[in-house]
Amino acid sequence: MSYQALYRVWRPRTFEDVVGQTHITRTLQNAIMQDKFSHAYLFSGPRGTGKTSAAKIFAKAVNCERSPAKEPCNECAACRGIQDGSISDVIEIDAASNNGVEQIREIRDKVKYAPSVVDYKVYIIDEVHMLSIGAFNALLKTLEEPPKHVIFILATTEPHKIPLTIISRCQRFDFKRISQTAMVDRMEKIITQEGIEVAKEALEVVALTAEGGMRDALSLLDQAISYSDEEVTIDDVLAVTGSVSQQKLAGVIESLQQHDVKQALQHVDDLIQQGKDPGRFVFDLIYYLRDLLLYKSAPDLADNLERAIPDEQFSRLAEATAPDWIQQAIKELNKCQQEMKWSTSPKVFIEIAMLNLVDSQPASQPAESEAVQRLVRRLDEMERELKQLKQNPASAPSSPQEPRRPQPRSNRNGFKIPYERIRLVLNEASKEKIKLIHSKWANFMEALKQNNAPAHATLLNSKPRAASDKGLVLAFRYEIHCSLALEHKQTIEPLLADFIGRSVEIIPIPEPKWQELREEYVRKQKTEEAENGEKGKEEEEDPLITEARKLAGDDLIEIHD
Repeated sequence: MSYQALYRVWRPRTFEDVVGQTHITRTLQNAIMQDKFSHAYLFSGPRGTGKTSAAKIFAKAVNCERSPAKEPCNECAACRGIQDGSISDVIEIDAASNNGVEQIREIRDKVKYAPSVVDYKVYIIDEVHMLSIGAFNALLKTLEEPPKHVIFILATTEPHKIPLTIISRCQRFDFKRISQTAMVDRMEKIITQEGIEVAKEALEVVALTAEGGMRDALSLLDQAISYSDEEVTIDDVLAVTGSVSQQKLAGVIESLQQHDVKQALQHVDDLIQQGKDPGRFVFDLIYYLRDLLLYKSAPDLADNLERAIPDEQFSRLAEATAPDWIQQAIKELNKCQQEMKWSTSPKVFIEIAMLNLVDSQPASQPAESEAVQRLVRRLDEMERELKQLKQNPASAPSSPQEPRRPQPRSNRNGFKIPYERIRLVLNEASKEKIKLIHSKWANFMEALKQNNAPAHATLLNSKPRAASDKGLVLAFRYEIHCSLALEHKQTIEPLLADFIGRSVEIIPIPEPKWQELREEYVRKQKTEEAENGEKGKEEEEDPLITEARKLAGDDLIEIHD
């Protein structure tokens, strides 16, 4: 196979090639020049940031025939031999597959022998945190007092798993994530040398997707080059990485700003149907919002944007969006991101996040919809009627009219509001039963989250409103969740019974309809109490007349008003 991947061809061969780690490479270069390098180093940091490459460069630099020098010459026999792996004095060990005590004891037995070709024997142990406790203990003494001709370089992505006794015997260097700008500059040099045409926006998306790892960035770039025809465009990179274009992200934000829930959910559905990764979509949306907030707070920091290109649409959106809402949106999406990790239905959590973001819009935004205007007109009309009634009480109706009961209706999701069943629960409801459910609700929701995450997500925006021996009325913020709750009845009802000690049937209803039904029920109860009170007064007899009946009997008594 003649072709080699870009990250292998362009693996750093000098300290200058190690991108974004100047604080480490300069220290190592000065130590080599002053002949003050240590016997043991610990290189820690995220994957693809240059740990093993820097270790190999260091091994070449200390053994170079032109040493001491800040860079290995890569021309002498020692440099070439270490680079191609033909010199046995520089040993690379993968601790993931050589993590036993026997392998470390073998190293301990061999370190006492002098190097055969070069000046220093260098042991590079990659993923050292994979060693067993016994292997670490076997390495301790050798690591503390190795022969003068031996250097140990330990590399790891998880330094917290390494015993402190090992860390204290090494000079530790923490490799940091490579900045997006540094990765783009490095990739531009590479594609210029390779003679490949790649759009600048495509390189920026690759750098963002790589999350600070140069090796990952070159692997993604290699994949995009294979996918494209001639020039690598941003669409090619989006197709390969599963990322979402800036126009799509801006469309989602604009829909949320305009309270257009349908359009926002439609955007999400389209992206899922196109095969986009839900996790990547939320990740991109968080970074896009971060760029909006940064640009809105300080437009001069446009060069520090990581996901967005400050075009006309972006500037318009930044001007129209409130900073408080952006911060709230980032928190909501971060919560969604965490919950998606443990769910097999990530789309549900994204949709709930979209609905919550619409609800969290600042109150200062205009909401002059037709429905609001109708309500204002109705309030004015009711105020006029009330004023007339106060001026002319005789014109008031003698008996209250029977309120018109709302009829069950079905929405586009096919959910019918079961008014009669809810009225039956209200007739049999008691405060003790609803208090019991409220006291157990938090523990029940936590258990439901562990048992069935989609069912838990459905009940997040619901509240227990009334309870009887056999029924529980749940009011939902959104009507669509009423249908979803019924789909999860088989999970919700048995689990709830375990907490409250009896089986109940959940009866969902949208919150606005619950308020209407409750007001109707209260009005009816007050009317019945008033009627019963008047009847009782009519039937109540004067105590004097009652006593007279007892003394004289009904035949001798005549009652006159």
